[in-house]
Amino acid sequence: MAVASVVVLAVAIAACGSSSKKTTSSSSAATSSTPATRSYGGGGGGIKVAMRKVSFGNVLVGPNSHTVYMFLKDKGTTSQCNGKCAVVWAPLTSSGKPQAGAGLNASLLGTGKRSDGQMQVTYGGHPLYYYDDDKKPGMTEGEGKKEFGAEWYAVGADGKKVAKNGS
Repeated sequence: MAVASVVVLAVAIAACGSSSKKTTSSSSAATSSTPATRSYGGGGGGIKVAMRKVSFGNVLVGPNSHTVYMFLKDKGTTSQCNGKCAVVWAPLTSSGKPQAGAGLNASLLGTGKRSDGQMQVTYGGHPLYYYDDDKKPGMTEGEGKKEFGAEWYAVGADGKKVAKNGS
């Protein structure tokens, strides 16, 4: 009986240790993860793309209400933003068919396969991205930036760039 108690206790301690280890690694991953790099659309459903009013008009936003952008270097639905670019400009990905929020044309929503195999959400034929300096919903720090070889713009309901004055 004493041996069985020791074995049960050892297993419980090992489980706690391994549980603690998992918690630490996942919480550190969550801490280092920006809104742009979090995964959306799990469980087979597609993510929802919606509209939000910002200082220079109405723009598309991802499921976290952060602005999404188009990259003028992209060719059709094929992303030209990989590696370091995809760290700064995280692709909006979905595990299922994306859903259109109010004011959007569902027929303009689609997906394109990235070089890493993920399915990136497209709108009006443009792959969509988050910008890492947009720390909260409604921010548009990426608007008009020229990085990684081309300009970046917020996207309107018509699938075209929405440029603020001066960008």
